[in-house]
Amino acid sequence: SKATVSVLNWTVHTRPHQIKMAAKRDTFGDQVPGCEPSWYQGQPSPYYHDGHRAFRAKCRAFVEKEIEPFQDKWIAEGYPKELHVKARQQGVMPRPKEIGGNDEWDPFYELIMADEFSRAGGAGVMGQSAINSMALPPILHHGSDYLKSLVVDDVAEGRKHISLAISEPNAGSDVGAVATKAIKKDGFYEVSGFKKWITGGLMADYFTTLVRTGKAGMFGLSLLLIPANTPGITIRKMETQFDNAHNTTFITFDKVKVPEKMLIGKENQAFRYIMYNFNHERWLIAVGGARSARVCYTEAFKYAMQRKTFGKKLIDHQIIRFKLAEMLRMIESVQDSCEAVAYAFKAGMKDHELGMQCALLKVNASKCFEYCAREASQIFGGSAIVKEGKGKIVERLYRVVRATAIPGGSEEVLLDFSMRFAAQKAKPHL
Repeated sequence: SKATVSVLNWTVHTRPHQIKMAAKRDTFGDQVPGCEPSWYQGQPSPYYHDGHRAFRAKCRAFVEKEIEPFQDKWIAEGYPKELHVKARQQGVMPRPKEIGGNDEWDPFYELIMADEFSRAGGAGVMGQSAINSMALPPILHHGSDYLKSLVVDDVAEGRKHISLAISEPNAGSDVGAVATKAIKKDGFYEVSGFKKWITGGLMADYFTTLVRTGKAGMFGLSLLLIPANTPGITIRKMETQFDNAHNTTFITFDKVKVPEKMLIGKENQAFRYIMYNFNHERWLIAVGGARSARVCYTEAFKYAMQRKTFGKKLIDHQIIRFKLAEMLRMIESVQDSCEAVAYAFKAGMKDHELGMQCALLKVNASKCFEYCAREASQIFGGSAIVKEGKGKIVERLYRVVRATAIPGGSEEVLLDFSMRFAAQKAKPHL
């Protein structure tokens, strides 16, 4: 027998066992086509359940109430650290199950959180939440019980923060070239050197710091957990191309004494720890890039539906429709890939098994974002080159593109890495 179910004003002929699935086709947020991920707009998904939907609503409400009204002010002043405590209290930043949180927590909760925070429009508010999720795993996976007791609970509750301190003036994507030295003497490591482009340096209470303890190259590197208030550390903000309610910093270590017990894992093994950690970082950057690209599309599409040129609306020009279609085609592809990697994580695949996928995903996301920012600017015209008015958000996002394309591994480095990874894996089969 068959039944009829009404879904979004469509009549769907379905068999009894299909009715339950059809009933889950709910809607949320903006229903203008393409302005939200497809599962927000009534398309069924195998990935999301009622817990995800409830969490999505919490994140959206938090962004609209606690972030968007204050964003312009915080770009000038920096957003308050206390916002993380508030997010935790409101259930927007639940503890992962790995650190005593709800067993239901899976990568799709993290995807939703990163996506919804990115929807705010490129100002970096709550950016430290992503940095915490990148800097804490080496301690969770390789740190001693002492190190875990020192930072994990406070970071998870939003009371304290931790940043990665890896890149240097002469070592960006080339992590093996890190030169900051840590010389062991009298129960301490004496750390001297510089770290550059460190996100969240002014907000961090601790740094997961990559240092050289051994020979040159990738196999002489170690990780130290260093408190930000340790004598000999100087942190200054670096002005960036993009608006930044968070902060990007330059850190100087001048004969900083760090107790040996602050070593994360084993000496000279840090390159492996960091490489595994990068894949999660690249996935998060891709999630944010996909939503930023979607915001560009959203702003441009709605503007094209209203703005008239040469006697007709922009949307009535074929070339404008082509631009918008290309934008959405790329966005939906990246979104699907973000969800596929999230499912792989959920299914138990380890970070190091997804190196090629995460590298290619990040490149696809940054290229998609770059294209969408450019084409949205073209659609807005002069309104997209001033920091006010209807094109304000697109202008801001245009300046964020490089902050997606370069951190976590530049596009060129990641493309090369993906093929070296593939070639290595192919050897036993050829």
